[in-house]
Amino acid sequence: MRLRLKADGRIVELRDGDEVPLAPAMPAAAEPVETRACDPEVRDLRRRAQLTQIEFAARLGVPVETIRNWEQGKRSPRGPARALLAVIAHAPDTVFAALAPADV
Repeated sequence: MRLRLKADGRIVELRDGDEVPLAPAMPAAAEPVETRACDPEVRDLRRRAQLTQIEFAARLGVPVETIRNWEQGKRSPRGPARALLAVIAHAPDTVFAALAPADV
């Protein structure tokens, strides 16, 4: 039996190329309002840095799909990603310089 966890929280079984639901979608945990208010707007940060989604994802070391999901509101940055975005909001040049690959 092959199972897959979908982005919306559903678990499906793969049978002959078809996805068969095994569990209902899990309700999204409600975040406190004050946490949402502190989240930097990813699209605004990226645009202020004058980077494409692909460039921004490469600089942060995340898949471009992650950036797209954040910008479209499908997902929210959590934990270290949220902290990194907050620092980028205050000092983008410093953060991008620190994240740049070292020339060896």
